[in-house]
Amino acid sequence: MLFYLLAAATVGAAVNVVRSRNAIHSAIWLVVSFLSIAGLYVLLEAEFVAAVQVLVYAGGIMVLFLFVIMLVNLRDAAEMRLALRPAISAVVGVLAAGLMLYVFTRGHLGPAAGPSTLREGGNLQAVGEAMFSDYLLPFEIASLLLLVAMIGAILLARQPRN
Repeated sequence: MLFYLLAAATVGAAVNVVRSRNAIHSAIWLVVSFLSIAGLYVLLEAEFVAAVQVLVYAGGIMVLFLFVIMLVNLRDAAEMRLALRPAISAVVGVLAAGLMLYVFTRGHLGPAAGPSTLREGGNLQAVGEAMFSDYLLPFEIASLLLLVAMIGAILLARQPRN
């Protein structure tokens, strides 16, 4: 039951992201969608992925989106917006529905795996060991790149002093 509730919240929030006319409201609906997806990860017993979803996407990426929304002049962007064609939208919607139907009909319909099968090997411990042993250098390089990007965004957002 909780899966269906979270799935409905995710789909509803995603629809509101697209339908909302205010960019800030769209960003808030996107956060709701990210949090619902994190809840689905928790149901799959992937707690680390859920925590990363909340920290990276709902936290960091949304702050970046909000900075961009507030720095860009949206009035000029609204004039450049292209109108969506109803026929193209209908074709994409039918293709997406067909893809979902295909995935649901081809999926395993037997009993779901219990927690003991999902927990075999301890996913969080394996991710931590791999991240801080085998992939330590790429992890540190990614953190330095994120730091440089953050400093660059701060410098770009500063108003020039006249």
